[in-house]
Amino acid sequence: MKTYSVKVSEIKREWHVIDASDKILGRLATEAAKLLMGKHKSMFCRHLDVGDFVVILNAEKIRVSGNKVKQKVYYRHSGYPGGFKSVTLEELMQNHPTRAVEYAVKGMLPHNRLGASMIKKLKVYVGDKHPHLAQTEGKLVNAEGKGEK
Repeated sequence: MKTYSVKVSEIKREWHVIDASDKILGRLATEAAKLLMGKHKSMFCRHLDVGDFVVILNAEKIRVSGNKVKQKVYYRHSGYPGGFKSVTLEELMQNHPTRAVEYAVKGMLPHNRLGASMIKKLKVYVGDKHPHLAQTEGKLVNAEGKGEK
């Protein structure tokens, strides 16, 4: 019996809509990362991007446990002397609520070119309106990945 190998022409991408209202940030991010990588498909392949598109709505309504709102800090550096910046989750949620979800999902994807192509299929929005209604056809996926109509 031969081993099945996925061809790029055989990859079919679907659109999944996840409502982030009152969902835990980490659990939401793992579900989105699984869909972006394609691990839910029987044709999953580590060296190809076989994942689907994911639309996350209501990013401003995510929850975190404990004191993470005040204690969790995101760091970055510009590369120049004195270019070290930090922002807490609370400040990030006030100014850019979609970035908290994007950072969480990006950290769970491969850290290479393949992960960069996967993160482009993630669409995060504040509120419950999004411009992908034609692609999603009214589908809504809960945090467990089970579809609802």
